[in-house]
Amino acid sequence: MNAAACINAVVDALGLPATARVDIRVPKKMLIEQGAPTSTDKRAIQEGIDELLWFAACKPGTVGVPTFGDHVREYVEIAVIGCAFRAGAKTSRLIELIHRAIPYPVVLITADDQGIDVSVAHKRRAQNEAAKVVIDRNAATRLSEPTMPTPNEKAFLDSLELSKQSHRDLYALYDGWLARVEAMNAANLVGSFSVTTDEHQIMRRRAVIEDYERLDKENSLLRSQAAKAKQISQRVDLNQKIKTIERAMEQAKQEMGGEQR
Repeated sequence: MNAAACINAVVDALGLPATARVDIRVPKKMLIEQGAPTSTDKRAIQEGIDELLWFAACKPGTVGVPTFGDHVREYVEIAVIGCAFRAGAKTSRLIELIHRAIPYPVVLITADDQGIDVSVAHKRRAQNEAAKVVIDRNAATRLSEPTMPTPNEKAFLDSLELSKQSHRDLYALYDGWLARVEAMNAANLVGSFSVTTDEHQIMRRRAVIEDYERLDKENSLLRSQAAKAKQISQRVDLNQKIKTIERAMEQAKQEMGGEQR
């Protein structure tokens, strides 16, 4: 997989005007200074990141979308960032660190040897520190190879185009991209990609995805416990719980499929 080509394929899918493009390399030193709270994180950045690129800045003067501000958050710019990871990188942690290090909401496209992750994370003002922002809600989805996308991945990439998003303000624009990431996650479970602008459907799908992910984690934990159980009665009890959870997961998938249609 050509990481640079795959990252560029997602950036191109955003359909941003030339006025928004920045295309500069971000030194790892800057990320370490701003987004590495521990020595372990500093080492993860130094050893795990191959290249960090700032592709675009979406703001009123570059994309024609007004800023947004209220007592919770202020969106004056959306940054589009790409990052290539080295083999063995702590991918999940690095994605989190990049989102936390940049004060603006970020459309983050990262590549490792397994594929491409597209992640977004809403931000709000910290309750105790007015000058600080914290992650409010986030979503990420994995693509196999954007240069040769599956039908669902192609539909997802096509849906990202700036012209297809709300231009009400930068918060609405960013929330639209987040909803499409969630729609891709739903498509991975139910088999078909579907976009909606209906707020009720978006919130319902989000709740079902969160429920499914919670059940999936619980299922994995129970399976691990069952594999280690030495008493037959223990295994029987755990297997019954697993079956109950799997039925609930299947129900969640069916609900998600209904939301997708």
